[in-house]
Amino acid sequence: MSNPMLPKLVRFQRPDRALPWARPDRATEAAVFGTDLAGYEAALADLDRQRDEAADRLAADAGVADRLRRLPFTAGERIVAIGESTTADRLSWFEVLRTLIDRHRPDLGLELINLAVSGASTTGTLAGLAGIRRQPADRVFILLGGNDIQRCGVDGPRLVSEAETERNLRLLRERASGDAAHWIWLTPPPVDEAAVAAFPFFGGAGLHWSNDDVRRTAGAVRRIAGDRDLVIDTSPAVTGPESLLEDGVHPQAATQAAVAGLVVDALTR
Repeated sequence: MSNPMLPKLVRFQRPDRALPWARPDRATEAAVFGTDLAGYEAALADLDRQRDEAADRLAADAGVADRLRRLPFTAGERIVAIGESTTADRLSWFEVLRTLIDRHRPDLGLELINLAVSGASTTGTLAGLAGIRRQPADRVFILLGGNDIQRCGVDGPRLVSEAETERNLRLLRERASGDAAHWIWLTPPPVDEAAVAAFPFFGGAGLHWSNDDVRRTAGAVRRIAGDRDLVIDTSPAVTGPESLLEDGVHPQAATQAAVAGLVVDALTR
């Protein structure tokens, strides 16, 4: 019997990033998900189709098409994304952005590399600094902090303290890439606290996310970015509970595409 969770697992989990030293091939990755190679490749192909369609829908919008022509990138730039599941998602804003540029601005010849790892905290990302530094970039997109604010109970401690989150983000800004890199920050998207509480794998386990913590993390991002970096607020893409998956934390595919649109808009203002 096929695993009904397979599409979601394949969407968010990337064995090649969680275990990069193992250099898993497709068959090994399929085994990680408890399926055969054919089932795994079918799930990947369906996610690729959804991503491509999302990018094409964005490009069909006249305003987005105009902004695509005005992207501030130099031909041949190398662009890296650092993040957690919101970016590691195979339908993420960064994957849609990469596809949008590859399919509709191939003349730019950009190299967009997604280094995000589902479940990553700022502490874990900082621990992997050496791997990030092996991917020097002209521009760095970063969306982190959503896992740091996970709490053990509504009034329990954060997984990573507020002070440590800000410290870790500052250190990443200082040390993750060369001085010449341009940084673009995305704030963590809002959550649906009621859905989190009702979701058995979160609420049932006593885990909690709050929008107060989301706002505090966004404030830290803005302090770190200051006047030198661009900050993109993702909250306009989350228009209500329907913008998020049933867990109340992860964005729907349409929400991810909306974030990609916000990024294109912010880059061309």
